[in-house]
Amino acid sequence: MEAAEILKKIRTLEIKTKGLVQSAFAGDYHSVFKGRGMNFEDVREYQPGDEIRSIDWNVTARLGTAFVKKFTEERELTVMLVVDVSASGNFGSVALSKRELAAEVACLLAFSAIRNNDKVGLILFSDQVELFIPPKKGRSHTLRVIREILFFEPKGRGTLPALALDYLNHVVTRRSVVFFISDFQAEDFSRALTITSRRHDFVAIRIDDEREETLPDIGLITLEDAETGEQVEVNTGDRRTRTRFAEAARAQLAETNHVLRRNNIDTISLRTNDDYLPALRAFFKQRERRMARR
Repeated sequence: MEAAEILKKIRTLEIKTKGLVQSAFAGDYHSVFKGRGMNFEDVREYQPGDEIRSIDWNVTARLGTAFVKKFTEERELTVMLVVDVSASGNFGSVALSKRELAAEVACLLAFSAIRNNDKVGLILFSDQVELFIPPKKGRSHTLRVIREILFFEPKGRGTLPALALDYLNHVVTRRSVVFFISDFQAEDFSRALTITSRRHDFVAIRIDDEREETLPDIGLITLEDAETGEQVEVNTGDRRTRTRFAEAARAQLAETNHVLRRNNIDTISLRTNDDYLPALRAFFKQRERRMARR
């Protein structure tokens, strides 16, 4: 793809997602994620009801009157986008493939981060860590992140999420907001999920396509595993075959959901044939209400 085409696609996506960020996520994005800690701001005189633990004993001893420390929450966030670019993401039965939908959602989150003056970093993975961009601020940096999400050509075809999560925990040592975007079509990686969700504020974004859940009744077809290249002929005209296929898909989905719930991981489920904005907005609103109760 020519440089002019790349710039045009990025600019188009920037305009689209900028409008979504300003209209749909105004006030939501930062209200549902906490900063890394508290910054000391100043001291003031002690008032009845103040925490004894907040008394600044050095100032109190010097002035002869009780003073307490004032803190403000550090609002700067580090946002890590961990995006699955394995071959299974190339599948799509509608206008968007899973990879394209994942890229658009990741770009929306990246623009949300830059609008709130946060750092944003990127890990692309398949059966290897394909690319790591350390978190930084700034529009030019964010545009680089977006360019890689949209146009990076992976070397691997398989999926090893555990490898990507282990790498994330090694290179990003401070607590961050992690958006893990994948179709979750991989061998069990629950141990890596458990470790990562304890270290970071972890949000799983699962990308699905309806044709991976149900087979249409269209007769004899050949299915190919995008990651292994293995092919199998399937008679979709057989009702029992369609039933077994749907049951296997439901079982895989149930197992994924069980692992995510067991680790108290927030999950956003998106489908290539649905508008992703309502699901994202619902997530932000639900999480905002939960944070307000704490």
